[in-house]
Amino acid sequence: MKLEQQFRRLLTSSCGVSVGTGIVVAVSGGPDSMALLHLLAAAQQPLQLRLAVVWIDHGLRPLETPQEKETVAAAADQLGISFVPKQAAVAAFAAEQRLSIEHAARELRYRILRETACDCGAELIAVGHTADDQAEEVLLRLLRGSGRKGLAGMNMRSGDLIRPLLRTSKQELLDWLAQSGIPHCFDSSNNDRKFLRNRVRHELLPFLEQHFEAGIRNALLKTADSLAADEELLAKMTAEAAVRIIEEEPDGTLCLLREPFRALHPALQRRVLELLLWRMGSRAAYDHILLIIEAAFTGRNRSELHLSQGLRVGIFADRLEFSYPAGQQAWRGRLFAANPTPAQSAIPPAPENRQRQG
Repeated sequence: MKLEQQFRRLLTSSCGVSVGTGIVVAVSGGPDSMALLHLLAAAQQPLQLRLAVVWIDHGLRPLETPQEKETVAAAADQLGISFVPKQAAVAAFAAEQRLSIEHAARELRYRILRETACDCGAELIAVGHTADDQAEEVLLRLLRGSGRKGLAGMNMRSGDLIRPLLRTSKQELLDWLAQSGIPHCFDSSNNDRKFLRNRVRHELLPFLEQHFEAGIRNALLKTADSLAADEELLAKMTAEAAVRIIEEEPDGTLCLLREPFRALHPALQRRVLELLLWRMGSRAAYDHILLIIEAAFTGRNRSELHLSQGLRVGIFADRLEFSYPAGQQAWRGRLFAANPTPAQSAIPPAPENRQRQG
């Protein structure tokens, strides 16, 4: 099957793009995003797509960005697609928020893309992640200790974000660009070894291919596909369980019913708590989840847990109550002033429960 045909099939099936959809296309000028732009342009008329090209200057490579901007602008003009250049002060944002340059660039990039999509009346944002990016992402998440959900990798569609090239290798795209005579640029930061992703791409994956398994990229992709299918089922089961055991009070307090929670499989217990903590606007830290599980099994009535940013878990005989008594901010106060013992000491060790969670 030709690349154009495969792309259009995945665009409508896996990415859920329908006739007349508005799409903002993130184009840096590199080979992946330039291929994405031209493949979307080829599908524009048959699917009556409304396209807009967004190019973002992150302010990090002043010697390269003028050529990239010119390349993207010329392609957009040739294809008859509107070109929207944007600026992102990544270094200042990273310093202000105490983020890595990589993290800050990603956060600002998606913020700008979503703002532009809103301005253009577009429903979706298309990015040029490839099968190679997916393999790297799975390995990165493995190194960082991600669970099943993380190891499922990126999805072809995540909300308003689509990745139509996620099943296409970078080499396929390079070959297609060369055959089609489409110009593109190379980002020098992709070779900078100070970024973990680049070390995985240029050092770890080639080493594993050479010394352990030549087909490791395909193996990582198969693992991600398999886990993604499992994750879809587990997400559905988690949502169904949450409806039964999480109750919301008028003041925003969330109550976790202890008895039905204890009856859940450990895998669902962790996921339900992740969901609950996200709903509370809290980080779903692994150690916090383990503390809450212990509280659900062994916590004494009218004891409490102190989590981050003032989140308190009040422990009662039949439920756990999650609230921010002083708002979402650091707070040293207690829920139960009459209880003199520290929150964590109110929960005796439960080695049999730890074993159950393993």
